Amino acid sequence: MHFLPEELDDYIVAHSEKEPELLAKLNRETHQKVMQPRMLSGHYQGRVLSMLSKIINPGNILEIGTYTGYSALCLAEGMSANGQLHTIDVNEELYDLQRKYFDLSEYGQQIFQHLGDATEIIPKLQEKFDLVFIDADKPNYPTYFEHIIEKLNPGGILLSDNVLWSGKVIENVKDDDLSTQALLKYNKLLVEDPRLETVILPIRDGLTISRKKVN
Repeated sequence: MHFLPEELDDYIVAHSEKEPELLAKLNRETHQKVMQPRMLSGHYQGRVLSMLSKIINPGNILEIGTYTGYSALCLAEGMSANGQLHTIDVNEELYDLQRKYFDLSEYGQQIFQHLGDATEIIPKLQEKFDLVFIDADKPNYPTYFEHIIEKLNPGGILLSDNVLWSGKVIENVKDDDLSTQALLKYNKLLVEDPRLETVILPIRDGLTISRKKVN
């Protein structure tokens, strides 16, 4: 689903920050070698993630759903000089590709990969986070939230991708559509949680920005 006319979308991309060369290479390699390349954040959303991270200037970042590492590198651009980025994914086949591009970047020593089930990995992390990005399997979004909310620092930002799910969130939901059901529950959870301030941005497939209140 296109939320904007294609011509207007093209204009927006053309008048936004250019895609860095390293990320352009990762973008091409993902499309050439990896299944479901549409899962990549891509040029425009990547620049949005980079800009948000630069505004936040987080110390520690947590990403749930690494894919080929594109969004992690975008988020790392705003990380503080001594910060860390922890990224979790279940697909071991992509681990080496992620590491290759992490190490080609200036942030390689600050990016830590975790392979496995995020619901098992997150409780073992000792860090608290200033920025969390969720872009993984949709049925587990509510569960991921329960695991990360206490690890998100007051004033910290939670970014959630694909929250409009190609417009399915406003359609009749089929009984076997677990992803849409989970996203409806998740979106309701975010907007009703008294610990958060939340806005949804109609960027690509929907991006939610939630801020954990200080008091």
